[in-house]
Amino acid sequence: MSVLDLQGVTVAFDGTVAVDDVDLAVADGAVLAVLGPSGCGKSTLLRAVAGLEPLAAGRIAWDGADLAGTPTHRRGFALMFQDGQLFDHLTVARNVGYARRLQGLSRTAVRAEVADLLDLVGLGGYADRLPRTLSGGERQRVALARSLAARPRLLLLDEPLSALDAGLRGRLAADLRQILTESGTTALLVTHDQDEAFAVADRLAVMRAGRIVQEGPTGEVWAAPADADTAFFLGYGRVLTGAPAATLLRHAGREPAPAVALRASAVLAGPDLRDGLPAVVRSFRPTPDAGRLVVSVEGVGELDAVGVPGWVPEPGRPVVVRVEPHGIAVLPGGAAGPAGEAP
Repeated sequence: MSVLDLQGVTVAFDGTVAVDDVDLAVADGAVLAVLGPSGCGKSTLLRAVAGLEPLAAGRIAWDGADLAGTPTHRRGFALMFQDGQLFDHLTVARNVGYARRLQGLSRTAVRAEVADLLDLVGLGGYADRLPRTLSGGERQRVALARSLAARPRLLLLDEPLSALDAGLRGRLAADLRQILTESGTTALLVTHDQDEAFAVADRLAVMRAGRIVQEGPTGEVWAAPADADTAFFLGYGRVLTGAPAATLLRHAGREPAPAVALRASAVLAGPDLRDGLPAVVRSFRPTPDAGRLVVSVEGVGELDAVGVPGWVPEPGRPVVVRVEPHGIAVLPGGAAGPAGEAP
């Protein structure tokens, strides 16, 4: 059952629509990620849910009650930004316990809750540290613990990991998922990072130019993009249409379709693979795990491919490619858009 419901939500600035007729719902205890490029309106949508931006049209409700007349500080939501916004002059413990102290909880009770929350976010023993002595990932964990300490009905996360390096962002995303699950927190996350959204969220809403273009369970959205633009944004590298799409799908053992999107991992290339298609190497780039190639397949055209480990091909040499079904997505009829490479 959904607790947060958005119906026809529209936000405009000086006549320019930033959020356009958005319908979304978040179930109790679930995490919904709104994924989209910079400037698509996702942060504005989050601020509207928080009560920080007025609606030009539509309705935002919590558990059936319209929030139109409810100010930000009475909505019971917590908003966590990408920079954490910690109080640098307060210890970690005082940062985390700040909201509970304002609520009049006793020092003993606050201390116990803070200890539990720091353990939950993996920072047990950090209570007396100052924020300036922490790494970026540790600061974000403190910010998360502080948000959870307020016991929000809904946690709003605005690009919470974008300031971190890629490796740390991936590790912390997995931890964030576990923390939200263990605490039973209902959350709305906005991000431009596909990996972050997939790691954290139960459901995914893809946003483009102020509108939601696709929404559903995270795995289903990843496996079946609504159109070519969505496929490219989700990390698919090429879209084939017409006869090339039919040839590729036939080789992958799939039914014909007007268009198909491919990840680079969908095509494996090697000198002597069995049950493959003949191709010619156009370019090769070594990588730490496996080489990346561009190959030309007769009747299909150029494709991105992953080379078998330890193999270093030369441009112009013949090669065999095999299509891995897990790396392709059939696009709905009429939703193919222009074929080609991701921009």
